[in-house]
Amino acid sequence: MQNAIVITGRLTGPRSVELDEPVADLQAEVEVILRPVHTTGGDGQHLVEFLRGLAPGTRTREEIDRRLHQERAVWESEA
Repeated sequence: MQNAIVITGRLTGPRSVELDEPVADLQAEVEVILRPVHTTGGDGQHLVEFLRGLAPGTRTREEIDRRLHQERAVWESEA
């Protein structure tokens, strides 16, 4: 028995589904379960697609670690 493959997509018609990724290694009858995914805002863009579309950050690891250390110090002083 093969494990399930989970791929996002969209319903494009009453009997049609467009997948976001190809499925090349499965040549068999399948069962399809449709479940709406949460989207960001009202435009329907999927959160993961939105995040993948963002430009990479410019801060170094050291800058991020320094900022986290500063934030944790504030948390501890307020506790």
